[in-house]
Amino acid sequence: MLFKAKFIIIKSRIKRFCIFKNICSFFIYASVIMACAQDNQEVTIETQQLSNTVYMLTGQGGNIGLSVGDDGVFMIDGQYANLTPKILEAIKKISDKPIHYLVNTHWHGDHTGGNENLSKLGVNIIAHDNVYKRLSESTNDKLASLKGALPIITFNDKLHIHVNGEDVFVFHVDNAHTDGDALLYFTESNVLHTGDTFFNHLYPYIDLNSGGSVNGYIEAVKKALMFTDFETKIIPGHGKLSNKKEYLFFLSMLETLKTSVLAEISAGKTEDQVANDTNITKTFDELGYRWAFIDSEKIRRTFYKSLKH
Repeated sequence: MLFKAKFIIIKSRIKRFCIFKNICSFFIYASVIMACAQDNQEVTIETQQLSNTVYMLTGQGGNIGLSVGDDGVFMIDGQYANLTPKILEAIKKISDKPIHYLVNTHWHGDHTGGNENLSKLGVNIIAHDNVYKRLSESTNDKLASLKGALPIITFNDKLHIHVNGEDVFVFHVDNAHTDGDALLYFTESNVLHTGDTFFNHLYPYIDLNSGGSVNGYIEAVKKALMFTDFETKIIPGHGKLSNKKEYLFFLSMLETLKTSVLAEISAGKTEDQVANDTNITKTFDELGYRWAFIDSEKIRRTFYKSLKH
């Protein structure tokens, strides 16, 4: 009985630690992005039409995808809660139809921050099972106010949505940016929304504490590229509207860094030695891939930790 009691205590502590890591991942990432971005008063929601029915909205946080038509508005990601009024205003300029569905590409706050606001308007939230799990863990105790942000429809592997005259293929990729990433391909419009499996012309954030991994990230990009041709318009999680050529270069960058870091690991180098070796990322540093949240040292350290593990 004593052993059982100790086991229960240890199990409880592990669970609390995992929840704490999720909360930290959620808020640290969101707060850094917010700090790096403009003040809310200065944020402008910009709109780009990509096809007859599909649009891309940019503002502060993850890029938003929209499908509009007779069936209403279908939305991908919602940025931050304080931007919801501006986002709704931008959507109303495109369509006066109601928003019926919102898909979260993953659980980070710069993509799910608007969930609760939109849920109150009757929007149905869809996400991968692990997004529900991580958001649920983040709502414990002090974060109870986020409970309205939870998805009401979840899926495990893939999902087909038929909306506004086209089929939308929603598919999960394992352990990439997080453990709950979803990408969406609009079959008629030939538009791909990658979520954060693509940071256009930026080093990616691979959230190891949320189940992300270097190998999973690379495989996610390869899988996504299978849905594209050189006419495909690609909405990245962050950065400007992109295309297959740029996504292929992004993949080559990831594979180059992986090869270099694996060589250092094989040579017995420590994490700090790899993190301090500027030659590993020199080529891409000079191309401007560094940014406020993921600088050169952090991407080298992330690759080491993931590949060493």
